[in-house]
Amino acid sequence: MIDSQTLGLFFQLTIAMLLGSALGIERNLAKKTAGMRTYALVTMGSALFIVISELVNSSYAGITGFDPMRLAAGIVTGIGFLGAGLIIFREPKLRGLTTAAGLWVSCGIGIAVGFKLYVIAIFATILTLFIFTTLWKIEERITGIVESHDDNLSHGLE
Repeated sequence: MIDSQTLGLFFQLTIAMLLGSALGIERNLAKKTAGMRTYALVTMGSALFIVISELVNSSYAGITGFDPMRLAAGIVTGIGFLGAGLIIFREPKLRGLTTAAGLWVSCGIGIAVGFKLYVIAIFATILTLFIFTTLWKIEERITGIVESHDDNLSHGLE
């Protein structure tokens, strides 16, 4: 049978997967390279590693100097390599940087869920969605204004 502790762990992984999926849905809608499955896997995987580290830590309490934060640091480092693979330099443009940063944040969200910091994880997800959507629109407007200004200068319109 499944005990209440195991059900709690299933709950944690499910929450992490749902939060990562929410970020990935936005990335899918924005037609970006990493989407719902990637974000869900990164967030859930991060939570899984933290859950495992806490279980191992409690099993070996007092026997070794096991520190769950070391595993968290390793997760963040590992996700950096995944993010680096998403960053592409094409012609004069750098692509994939926001997606890589988003995966890095989703890793942090998963770590928060793994440590049962649900409110922080949910708030970070909301902030990330705000950055992906609202700040993207603001950035496009600013970029359009700057490009228009630059075009006017290059054509001697000012």
